Amino acid sequence: MKKYGVMIIVALMATGCVTTSDPNRHTKENAAAGAAIGALAGAIIGYQGDHSGGALRGALVGAAAGGALGAGTGIYMDKQQAEFERQLASERQAHQIEVERLKNENLKITMNSEVSFDFNSSALKPAFTRTLQKVADILQRYPRTTIRIIGHTDNVGSAAYNQRLSEDRANSVAWSLEDAGVDPQRVSIEGRGESQPRASNDTEAGRQLNRRVEMLIIPNNDIQ
Repeated sequence: MKKYGVMIIVALMATGCVTTSDPNRHTKENAAAGAAIGALAGAIIGYQGDHSGGALRGALVGAAAGGALGAGTGIYMDKQQAEFERQLASERQAHQIEVERLKNENLKITMNSEVSFDFNSSALKPAFTRTLQKVADILQRYPRTTIRIIGHTDNVGSAAYNQRLSEDRANSVAWSLEDAGVDPQRVSIEGRGESQPRASNDTEAGRQLNRRVEMLIIPNNDIQ
């Protein structure tokens, strides 16, 4: 099995050949990682079935399948990220929204509560519903994802109150997306209250950063 291990190592090394400035970096990394995992699985299955050449055949088939699956997810999320960045350019420039790609291929959209909610309120500001309509339009064009909406607060008030407020704000965002046409089966909500601050609550600037709603956009496992 040593020579099949070499193939897998080569596939893994390919992830290190992608530069951070490459616009297709996520896709290439996913393809290389998927190829390595597929090769390993295919080699094991093939070796169990045929000790003579089954491992090699299995590794090759597995690498091809795994690479295609990884690349497919990367391409899908690359395109979706590009649309969010383009359609939300003005909101991003005004520091109202952040769009971030995570290592696990999830997209994270962070919404500043100062522009989305009044203080101590879970009712969306009317102007912000237009931004959520843009988000909903993109989500409907990329149905092979699920959406997890997470509310956060600062530490002003009791922990129990902040927990309820974070849940209510997450629900408000979810309902707005659903009203705009996003399938409710794709959406889940979570409130984390004051438990996960981004910055110190000792300053107003820090508390403002901590009052936020995050949206995780998670690709389905079967994207090709």
